[in-house]
Amino acid sequence: MRPVRWAVGLAAAAALTACGGTSDTAAGPTTTTAADRPGPFFGVCGQLTDDEVRQAFAVPAFATVTRNSVGCEWEVSGPTGPSVSFSWYRGSPIGRERAGSELIGRPAADIEIAGQSGFEALYQDALGQPVLCESALQYGSDFVHLSVTYADVAPTADPCVVGRQLLETVAERAQ
Repeated sequence: MRPVRWAVGLAAAAALTACGGTSDTAAGPTTTTAADRPGPFFGVCGQLTDDEVRQAFAVPAFATVTRNSVGCEWEVSGPTGPSVSFSWYRGSPIGRERAGSELIGRPAADIEIAGQSGFEALYQDALGQPVLCESALQYGSDFVHLSVTYADVAPTADPCVVGRQLLETVAERAQ
């Protein structure tokens, strides 16, 4: 019985190959643009150290630091308190992240760090204090993203300044 299955499989593969026609080669070679290429290697947490994040964020210590395959989060007082998060998105459009920020009331502005374009989106509390800032940079078909939030705590530093400072360090260390 096995030789029959093998023969049927071989015949099906031959039929599929024969059906290819010339339309595949008529399309010509595929070109790859810079936006289609993956970006550099950023390493765990964008190669940011806990101390660098703590100093930029201007807090004495973190209660929790989470590291996983998609990013890192430094939390001062748990998941609803002040925090900094770093994410590295492979093959994902930065425009979707920017549009999402704008959709929820965080107007985005263009930024450039180390020759890489991106955006920064600021949210202010009812008193007009900047309490959350998202910053992202495009690298080919990838992008890196930092979110800095002071939540309901009085900011100890401007969240966009913190984000830019940390993104400059990430960009400097990209491999």
